[in-house]
Amino acid sequence: MAVADEGSFTRAAAKLGLSQSALSQSIRGLEERLGVRLLARTTRSVSPTEAGDRLLLGLRPAFDGINGELTALTALRDKPAGTIRITTFKHAAASVLWPALTRLMREHPDVHAEITVDDGLIDIVAGRYDAGIRIGEQVEKDMIAVRVGPDIRMAVVGAPSYFERRPAPQDPRGLREHDCINYRQTSSKGLYAWEFERNGVPIEVRVNGPVIVNDAEMMVMGAIDGLGLTYIFEDQVAADIAAGRLVRVLDDWCPPFPGYHLYYPSRRQLTPAFALLVDALRFRA
Repeated sequence: MAVADEGSFTRAAAKLGLSQSALSQSIRGLEERLGVRLLARTTRSVSPTEAGDRLLLGLRPAFDGINGELTALTALRDKPAGTIRITTFKHAAASVLWPALTRLMREHPDVHAEITVDDGLIDIVAGRYDAGIRIGEQVEKDMIAVRVGPDIRMAVVGAPSYFERRPAPQDPRGLREHDCINYRQTSSKGLYAWEFERNGVPIEVRVNGPVIVNDAEMMVMGAIDGLGLTYIFEDQVAADIAAGRLVRVLDDWCPPFPGYHLYYPSRRQLTPAFALLVDALRFRA
């Protein structure tokens, strides 16, 4: 399972705390006992064969059940302990997860965390994560979802120097005539389409401009430097708007929408450490 997950004997050995030769020998011994090849090896990668995939399909639920029961034994300890694996994206990690997590870990030093920052929608079951944090409307219906943040708004902003050269757009469609700073999604590799709504009518606009980035801080820097307009979470530019470094436009086209939710499989048995995290993150208006 470790070799299949990592796609590498070297990484799997490091994960398991074994030498690469010992791990390779164990796999060869297993294949010889079963009389079937489980892993296809090349000089660059390792991947399961059809037989390997079939075996993994049967093994994962069994091992997950064993690991769940062993982890649940921490309930018998005086202190919650264990590692919590979470997938989220940068804004949620900084604005919601990190403040709660640092407080929790100060109070419970035996609780550890592994955080993966990715702007794509991750299958937390296949990725073997304990939970994910995403915008509420992105959470699958078969997941338990716990609200962990307030409603969110977006903002279209540009520098005063930019608006000295160009008149402000009057509606989202007018953005097509403006220089805009595009965001390249790291997972899908596509350009994010700017989404607006007014009076219940949604509009999606594909914009163009001189700069494409995959980082929110660079989007703000580009807007402040007058390279174009950008579309970003309101709280990320609130200070710049207040200081006059940026000017907001199309405010009435950016209504609030459901904020971040922590989500996890409905069949997941809550460990004491994970239960503490859920409580620490839970949004209280």
